[in-house]
Amino acid sequence: MASQHPDNACIPEWCRSEVISGDDEVYEVYFDYAVLGCQESMWDAEGKDIDPHVVRKLFSNHGDFFAEKKLGSDVFLTFRLPNPSIEVAERKVFIETLESIPRHNDVARAVYGEEFDKALFEVILPFTTSAEDLLRVREIYKKAVVKPTGEWIESCRHLLKEFIGEVKPEDVEVIPLFEDMKTLYNCGEIMRSYAKLTRPNYLRVFIARSDPALNYGFISAVMLAKLALSECEEVAIETGIPVYPIIGAGSLPFRGHNSPQNVDGFLEEYRGVWTVTVQSAFRYDNSLEDARRAISRLNALLPRDKARIFEDWEKNMLQETISKLANTYQGMIEKCMGAIDYVVELVPPRRSRKLHIGLFGYSRVISGRSAPRAIPFVAALYSLGLPPEFIGLKAIRNIEEESYSLLMETCVRLKEDLREAGRHLVWDAISIMSEYKEELSKFLGINFLSNFLPSYIEDLSVAQENLGIKLGENSLYYRRYANAVENFLIHIIEKDTEMARSELIKAAVMRRSLG
Repeated sequence: MASQHPDNACIPEWCRSEVISGDDEVYEVYFDYAVLGCQESMWDAEGKDIDPHVVRKLFSNHGDFFAEKKLGSDVFLTFRLPNPSIEVAERKVFIETLESIPRHNDVARAVYGEEFDKALFEVILPFTTSAEDLLRVREIYKKAVVKPTGEWIESCRHLLKEFIGEVKPEDVEVIPLFEDMKTLYNCGEIMRSYAKLTRPNYLRVFIARSDPALNYGFISAVMLAKLALSECEEVAIETGIPVYPIIGAGSLPFRGHNSPQNVDGFLEEYRGVWTVTVQSAFRYDNSLEDARRAISRLNALLPRDKARIFEDWEKNMLQETISKLANTYQGMIEKCMGAIDYVVELVPPRRSRKLHIGLFGYSRVISGRSAPRAIPFVAALYSLGLPPEFIGLKAIRNIEEESYSLLMETCVRLKEDLREAGRHLVWDAISIMSEYKEELSKFLGINFLSNFLPSYIEDLSVAQENLGIKLGENSLYYRRYANAVENFLIHIIEKDTEMARSELIKAAVMRRSLG
């Protein structure tokens, strides 16, 4: 599933500006299908403007492709809705997006024939916390979009559908996106309740991987995803209804480590997944051939095996471990928000997004400020030479032996992921921040330099001593990368924000992802 997550450092050659928007996003859908080989594209109406005529433009501009590959059976376009219960300012966008589905299907029927009534038939609902959330979307679609067409026009005694046509499809499938800790723990009960009430032919569920890392830390996010995959497997066995999990993963380890260089490692870690997001960095920060080859491999290998089903005692133990790790992580995050806020302003936008708070901002406000989204958060810390994967790692020293063993059994690629993150730890950046504390405190904040940084160094010691992770490396790549990060800090000290931004982008291009 190609997604519009703005984690790319490089601009695709067909894009007309540094921000992918408008007709470029429409072309991107075709590019993802025809050139890269993606089987599905997420059309994201959450927090950004989207083209209301995407299907018409796709068919008009690329008719030969869509004559051969049918939208809705060979390739798929899946809308991501704003959640009207949480994103209040987007409520009208929610209903507008639902109302657009029949229009898009009318275009497809004009091309494929009247009997073809499901070019678009699934929508993704962020922040899903209950079965009622899913039922509400389906009911709103039926009552606000489908039902009115059966009403009489009193002035002429004709049905509305006689003028505007039939509404197809008459129902939509809703894909829940599970994002917060409580919901990921309880997703099995949500699926069971929904299945009992609706008896669907299948269930697709979306497991967040990026926002849980932002909220609870890298290791906690991996364990939360594994617990959710276990629940999916259990529900499928209990109900007899096929469950097809989707996982949303970025290229860097913190956000899931789904990159062209780590396809096999990713599939080993997340067994039981049927669909995975191929985000912008995956597609545009690697060579076209590498991206295409990796997508072909994902298409060939997914789904890979079944997810491990955890016993109840294992679930309880993992949840206790997550709680310990998350508490340590969150305590550290509050100390670095000043630095994050400053660096985020230098991170280039890659999509035309509206103000979008997201889960982290709803869960808490730190010092009166909402935290940024996951991509700029990760970009900020990598730009400082401090990969966020290590934040709070010291907490593993306080985990009992049995819990530690289960953690390592569960996070099967933990050491490999930390080694990849460790390649981008820049020791000289830490030295610069220590040596020029007074100068940098004006920009990064004294709390970050005096409290977060020493605690982070303790996390690095645990990575080295307890897990045997090598930090930094002796290679030409590392020298070039470290040089860009060090120059970034030097330009901040010199108050040259344009040059600082240039070095930030240079380092992001080298690591093949913005954040």
